[in-house]
Amino acid sequence: MTTMTKEAGNVLNGLIETLKNGELGFKTAAEDVKSPEIKKVLNQYSTQRAQFAHALQGQVERQGEKAEDSGTVAGALHRGWINLKSAVVSRDALAVLEECEQGEDYAVKAYRDALAGQHLDGTRSLVEGQFAHIRAAHDHVRKLRDSLKPAV
Repeated sequence: MTTMTKEAGNVLNGLIETLKNGELGFKTAAEDVKSPEIKKVLNQYSTQRAQFAHALQGQVERQGEKAEDSGTVAGALHRGWINLKSAVVSRDALAVLEECEQGEDYAVKAYRDALAGQHLDGTRSLVEGQFAHIRAAHDHVRKLRDSLKPAV
């Protein structure tokens, strides 16, 4: 068994934190939105992020490193902002989706940064596959958000 480099473990653990933030962010957003259709989509993305994090945690642990198991303080603050903003605007789906897209912007950047580096060892294809789904989710959230904006 080859040992994962410390750098690779750090990169994957950063992605795990991002995914855990997304999991909890989407879950919070789903609780805050009234629309059953949007609630379903947000819950699906929450579940997806949990699965992605679990897959990366397994990779890190199989290589003898300690895997992260929670999100970041910044993610918790962002979820608090979702709660505050949605409370102020009466659980408005547009406002919730705007916040979700901001979180997705961060996830896309985290994956791009991870893939730009040379520290992924044998996990590059896994990370690339997850990134394709992260980008698709980002675009879907943006389209949902745009569909709720008033026509000008």
